[in-house]
Amino acid sequence: MCAIALATAIATAATMSAGCGGGMPLMHPARTLNAGDVRAAGGVSANVAVGSLGSDFNAASAEVGRLPAPPTMDSTYAKGALVQAVVAPGLAPFVAGRVGVGAELEAGLTYTGRGARIDLRRSFSWDHVSLSVGAGASAIFYGSEPSGALPYVDLSSIHGYGADIPILIGWESGARLFMAWAGVRAGFDRAEISALTSEPPAANSEVELSATRFYGGGVAGFAAGFRHVHVALEFDVAYQTISGSYFDQPATIAGISAAPAAALWIDF
Repeated sequence: MCAIALATAIATAATMSAGCGGGMPLMHPARTLNAGDVRAAGGVSANVAVGSLGSDFNAASAEVGRLPAPPTMDSTYAKGALVQAVVAPGLAPFVAGRVGVGAELEAGLTYTGRGARIDLRRSFSWDHVSLSVGAGASAIFYGSEPSGALPYVDLSSIHGYGADIPILIGWESGARLFMAWAGVRAGFDRAEISALTSEPPAANSEVELSATRFYGGGVAGFAAGFRHVHVALEFDVAYQTISGSYFDQPATIAGISAAPAAALWIDF
């Protein structure tokens, strides 16, 4: 009953948060699926800008209404725009499918509210303990403005790409009733907004945002269930450096983001 209640809460949150910010969680254990086995997952992910990244965003928010529209040459606002576009604070739906392809290899496809990720990984197992090494490629192709978003940053025009390498070690009980995993993840993203529309509509003007992010951090997760159904929780934390420009105003920011996620798994 607890698992059903949590699954219902996950589905409700995902529906309410569709198309906002959110992270790109791994949401899989260290051990890969057996050849031909399939796992479908659905839930919700989040991204939270903490520390200096949160301060950069708040400082830009405080300048709304005090600057020319759009704020073309303001370094404080540029930093906040990079946080909103690249870190993407907020909630997003999480939908994923994974399949075992044999030789302890597994492939996966993940969709969140603003992009997708495809990955391939290999695990090495010893009794109840496994180690997995993988590589993923991602595409950013959509975004929408969450509550409290900065104006003049049209996330519907965002696009980009990225890559990451996760390394996990994990444990699972007999019959896979319980699974736990932890590890490290590093990667980069490149994001661009080729055309932004200022507000109000009568003041339309094209602007540019581009940013490159390098990040590294840790991930930990846990799943519990019975037979073919599990509820999974994961928490990622990453330190990142982001350099780019907004309205030709260069900016560089660095700091920590946290990305919790929850999902319901169904194995076939």
